[in-house]
Amino acid sequence: MKTIGIIGLGVMGASFAARLSQQGISVIGFDKSEESIQTALNKGIIQKGTTRPEEDLNQCDQIILCLYPTQIQPWIQTYQSNLADHTLLMEISGVKTGIIAPAQEILRSDLEIISIHPMCGRESRGIEHSDPAIFDQANYIVIPTEHNSQQAIDQAIELGKTLQVGHIATLSVEEHDRMIGFLSQLTHVIAVSLMNTHENAHLVEYTGDSFRDLTRIAEINEDLWAELFLLNKEILLDETDQFIASIEHFRHALETEDIEEMKRLFIQSTKRRKLFNR
Repeated sequence: MKTIGIIGLGVMGASFAARLSQQGISVIGFDKSEESIQTALNKGIIQKGTTRPEEDLNQCDQIILCLYPTQIQPWIQTYQSNLADHTLLMEISGVKTGIIAPAQEILRSDLEIISIHPMCGRESRGIEHSDPAIFDQANYIVIPTEHNSQQAIDQAIELGKTLQVGHIATLSVEEHDRMIGFLSQLTHVIAVSLMNTHENAHLVEYTGDSFRDLTRIAEINEDLWAELFLLNKEILLDETDQFIASIEHFRHALETEDIEEMKRLFIQSTKRRKLFNR
């Protein structure tokens, strides 16, 4: 039976572990928190767990790195000597530029690392918020480089099927980071900026679904997202500039009472939004 090691039992790592365990795969959890290990064991999320990776890494056929982006390279440097021969590593960080290439450069010659990105992250952090159902019908992206073998790509795709995601796609590092800059990072910038526009705590008793829906992702992990934004800085700055231009265009239509242009923008946004309805 295949054994998969999950490095980091936060909200994503524990969700991976729970779904894989549901599928009958043996999962070993690795986390610096003994409390998280015990929680995962008690809930049946993992079959074995430890705070000492050097003890059990050699039992794993595959490793899924559910770490903050800047922790990946130091983890590999510290623990790759404990991995079994020909272990495949997969990393799930939200940005790939500046992450995957340095990781591949320092990797032991018999090992391989490939990037994946299940598009189902959560705003909350910690194992208590994990849920294997986040993968149901989610989009799942495999991001190979020229250093990846077809076997590794196939295994990354097979993992998506095991997770029971809805759609599996393959993108280059550049395509992925451009896409994520618009679909994920810019939307977080907008949500955070909206929440910081006014001191709005007194509006809680008046708000409706539109404000709640638009600002759901403003409840954000400041440590993780600061890393992700800086790693994708140039793309995110460009996407932000394009959004500002769009806002300014709408503001001009409103200021000049150009009702036809406003209606055109409403119709265009409605048509485009329907493509995303599930």
